[in-house]
Amino acid sequence: MQVVVALLDGPQRFNALKRQIGDISQQMLTRTLKTLERDGMVERTVCATTPPQVEYALSALGRSLSEPVRQMAQWARAHLPIIHDNRRRYDERH
Repeated sequence: MQVVVALLDGPQRFNALKRQIGDISQQMLTRTLKTLERDGMVERTVCATTPPQVEYALSALGRSLSEPVRQMAQWARAHLPIIHDNRRRYDERH
Protein backbone atom coordinates (compact mmCIF):
# COMPACT_ATOMS: atom_id res chain seq x y z
CA MET A 1 0.00 0.00 0.00
CA GLN A 2 2.78 2.44 0.89
CA VAL A 3 4.60 1.81 -2.39
CA VAL A 4 1.44 2.52 -4.40
CA VAL A 5 0.90 5.77 -2.46
CA ALA A 6 4.57 6.73 -2.94
CA LEU A 7 4.32 6.19 -6.71
CA LEU A 8 1.16 8.27 -7.14
CA ASP A 9 3.25 11.35 -7.95
CA GLY A 10 5.11 9.59 -10.74
CA PRO A 11 8.10 7.34 -11.41
CA GLN A 12 10.77 7.04 -8.75
CA ARG A 13 14.08 5.33 -8.27
CA PHE A 14 14.58 2.73 -5.56
CA ASN A 15 16.43 4.93 -3.05
CA ALA A 16 13.89 7.75 -3.44
CA LEU A 17 11.11 5.26 -2.72
CA LYS A 18 12.98 3.93 0.30
CA ARG A 19 13.43 7.45 1.69
CA GLN A 20 9.80 8.36 1.08
CA ILE A 21 8.41 5.21 2.68
CA GLY A 22 10.75 5.44 5.64
CA ASP A 23 10.83 2.46 7.95
CA ILE A 24 11.30 -0.35 5.42
CA SER A 25 14.32 -2.56 4.84
CA GLN A 26 15.98 -2.74 1.45
CA GLN A 27 15.08 -6.44 1.27
CA MET A 28 11.39 -5.84 2.03
CA LEU A 29 11.14 -3.00 -0.50
CA THR A 30 12.81 -5.17 -3.15
CA ARG A 31 10.38 -8.03 -2.46
CA THR A 32 7.39 -5.68 -2.50
CA LEU A 33 8.43 -4.09 -5.81
CA LYS A 34 8.99 -7.51 -7.40
CA THR A 35 5.57 -8.70 -6.22
CA LEU A 36 3.86 -5.55 -7.50
CA GLU A 37 5.69 -5.88 -10.83
CA ARG A 38 4.70 -9.55 -11.09
CA ASP A 39 1.07 -8.64 -10.37
CA GLY A 40 1.18 -5.95 -13.06
CA MET A 41 0.74 -3.03 -10.65
CA VAL A 42 4.22 -1.55 -11.13
CA GLU A 43 6.38 -1.14 -14.21
CA ARG A 44 10.16 -1.31 -13.92
CA THR A 45 12.22 0.66 -16.45
CA VAL A 46 15.99 0.31 -16.79
CA CYS A 47 17.60 3.47 -18.16
CA ALA A 48 20.61 3.00 -20.43
CA THR A 49 23.08 4.97 -18.32
CA THR A 50 26.33 4.11 -16.61
CA PRO A 51 25.66 2.79 -14.06
CA PRO A 52 22.20 1.61 -15.12
CA GLN A 53 19.37 3.40 -13.35
CA VAL A 54 16.04 1.78 -12.59
CA GLU A 55 12.75 3.60 -12.20
CA TYR A 56 9.47 2.26 -10.87
CA ALA A 57 6.08 3.59 -11.90
CA LEU A 58 2.47 2.58 -11.46
CA SER A 59 0.98 0.75 -14.41
CA ALA A 60 -2.58 1.43 -15.56
CA LEU A 61 -3.71 -1.36 -13.24
CA GLY A 62 -1.74 0.17 -10.35
CA ARG A 63 -3.23 3.59 -11.02
CA SER A 64 -6.72 2.06 -10.92
CA LEU A 65 -5.92 0.89 -7.39
CA SER A 66 -4.67 4.30 -6.31
CA GLU A 67 -7.99 5.75 -5.15
CA PRO A 68 -8.97 2.85 -2.87
CA VAL A 69 -5.41 2.80 -1.50
CA ARG A 70 -5.49 6.56 -0.93
CA GLN A 71 -8.75 6.19 0.99
CA MET A 72 -7.28 3.40 3.11
CA ALA A 73 -4.21 5.51 3.85
CA GLN A 74 -6.40 8.44 4.88
CA TRP A 75 -8.41 6.16 7.16
CA ALA A 76 -5.22 4.77 8.72
CA ARG A 77 -3.83 8.27 9.38
CA ALA A 78 -7.12 9.43 10.89
CA HIS A 79 -7.29 6.42 13.20
CA LEU A 80 -3.60 6.11 14.06
CA PRO A 81 -3.93 7.60 17.57
CA ILE A 82 -6.68 5.09 18.39
CA ILE A 83 -4.63 2.23 16.97
CA HIS A 84 -1.56 3.27 19.01
CA ASP A 85 -3.70 3.53 22.16
CA ASN A 86 -5.17 0.09 21.54
CA ARG A 87 -1.68 -1.37 21.04
CA ARG A 88 -0.44 0.25 24.25
CA ARG A 89 -3.36 -1.15 26.26
CA TYR A 90 -2.92 -4.58 24.69
CA ASP A 91 0.81 -4.60 25.47
CA GLU A 92 0.12 -3.61 29.08
CA ARG A 93 -2.24 -6.58 29.47
CA HIS A 94 0.13 -9.10 27.91
